[in-house]
Amino acid sequence: MAGYGDTRQDHLRRLRRIEGQTRGLQRMVDDDKYCIDVLTQVSAVTSALQSFSLSLLEEHLAHCVAEATRNGGPEAQEKIKEASDAIARLVRS
Repeated sequence: MAGYGDTRQDHLRRLRRIEGQTRGLQRMVDDDKYCIDVLTQVSAVTSALQSFSLSLLEEHLAHCVAEATRNGGPEAQEKIKEASDAIARLVRS
């Protein structure tokens, strides 16, 4: 079971809101809205995705990585490396 299993519906709701914001961006461009207004909305969508990513990462660390480290062995090192790589990708984006 994924670490976010208990909050799956919350995550889906959040992603649907982000999807709605993205469709709003498409409408703004289609309607020839002012560039700065579109950029402001892009910033809001970006922020929403970053917040979602951090929430998911937190759950991954608390569930998947913590469980693997409790069990020890090669899986623990693999999960830590996996989480570290995910954090690096988030920092670069």
